[in-house]
Amino acid sequence: MNHLKHLDWPFFEDRHRSLASELDAWCAAHLTHDAGDHGDVDARCKALVKALGAGGWLTHAVAGDGEEIDTRAICLLRETLARHDGLADFAFAMQGLGSGAISLMGTPEQRASYLPRVARGEALAAFALSEPDAGSDVAAMQCAARQDGDHYVLDGEKTWISNGGIADFYVVFARTGEAPGSRGISAFIVDAGLPGFEIAERIDVIAPHPLARLRFAGCRVPRSAMVGAPGEGFKVAMRTLDVFRTSVAAAALGFARRALDEGLSHASSRAMFGGTLSDLPLAQAKLADMACTVDSSALLVYRAAWERDQGRTITREAAMAKLMATEGAQRVIDAAVQLHGGRGVRRGEIVESLYREIRALRIYEGASEVQQLIIGRDLLKHG
Repeated sequence: MNHLKHLDWPFFEDRHRSLASELDAWCAAHLTHDAGDHGDVDARCKALVKALGAGGWLTHAVAGDGEEIDTRAICLLRETLARHDGLADFAFAMQGLGSGAISLMGTPEQRASYLPRVARGEALAAFALSEPDAGSDVAAMQCAARQDGDHYVLDGEKTWISNGGIADFYVVFARTGEAPGSRGISAFIVDAGLPGFEIAERIDVIAPHPLARLRFAGCRVPRSAMVGAPGEGFKVAMRTLDVFRTSVAAAALGFARRALDEGLSHASSRAMFGGTLSDLPLAQAKLADMACTVDSSALLVYRAAWERDQGRTITREAAMAKLMATEGAQRVIDAAVQLHGGRGVRRGEIVESLYREIRALRIYEGASEVQQLIIGRDLLKHG
């Protein structure tokens, strides 16, 4: 199946088509979808970040001076990486998400200090928003930062933080109290190793990647480490998530495309009842549903990316893309597992690893139910 056929769609410019084709070739030469365990996941993630930086791919995850983040490029890169290797997609995405607040709202000094190192793969970034009792409900945040002269002092915890334990710096969101609820939150760049900052727990999940719970106890950060103005942390977080939420949908699309390819290949070669599995009408119907889901998800993903690149607000469109692409990818991958029969649940099979990898995408950066709330509220507000 031609997985680059959608590059002909009018959402893209020639530079996007070239970018996706070049990355696809690079991935084929440098990456292999590892269906088994990754062994030392920390080491492999660090190596992938270095390789992506050396290949020049991470420059697309950050914005240079006076530049805007190209959402279509990020989505095409994540789709392509996810189709080849889920951990490579993770490594790329976290460089973008972790530094996204600095790209969007950082001072010139912050941008100069962090973004070039992120783009070269020399500094690993992390985005620290979620807490034990404040995930989808950001306004329930308890981690606090009090001003003390030219510093802020952070106290509290963050959890489910991707790149936790290996990142060189974290963009941390904490309550500074300028106003109630989400209006009294600020964002800070916190370098790893600062006194009062520790990795409280490493978290193991079904699709292994670096993940941790962070603890801050009297951690002092300079006032110059604040991203945006005091009390603008929620705005910083939402602007960052609006960019990268669409790219989560693109990663899900990449997983779904790989599952469809694997399902087609297996159905066409699996001997059954004097022919092949693909000769059976039920198998053909399942493949048809998978293909329709992939294409409909792709249309939503690249509509949202195109709209943002035109300078439009895409809160509803990004939520639609993430909801439909992640839920759809789960169905497509489940169907691919079913087509494989017993092989589909055997560790070491690509569809089995995809089954584990897709599940978290329906939760992180806004669970599917949160996306439904966003879409519903936006419809009621704007029609």
